[in-house]
Amino acid sequence: MFGPSRRVARRTARRTSRRQAYLQDAMSGGYEEPAPPPAQAAPVEPDYAAELQKLASLRDQGIIDDAEFDAKKKQILGI
Repeated sequence: MFGPSRRVARRTARRTSRRQAYLQDAMSGGYEEPAPPPAQAAPVEPDYAAELQKLASLRDQGIIDDAEFDAKKKQILGI
């Protein structure tokens, strides 16, 4: 195959390969992997000492009695 028909065949092959490359790029770039869910922060542990100090101050002020203080302290400490 020589002459103009050879040129047409080459041009057609080039166009086809370009189209295929374009479509392949479009297809591969069109889908992205879903992002993993954000990492959950570790739950903040309550400050037991601060809570117990608040309870002690309430007890010292006479707002709660010793039994209520002891019950709440056991609840906070998980005893």
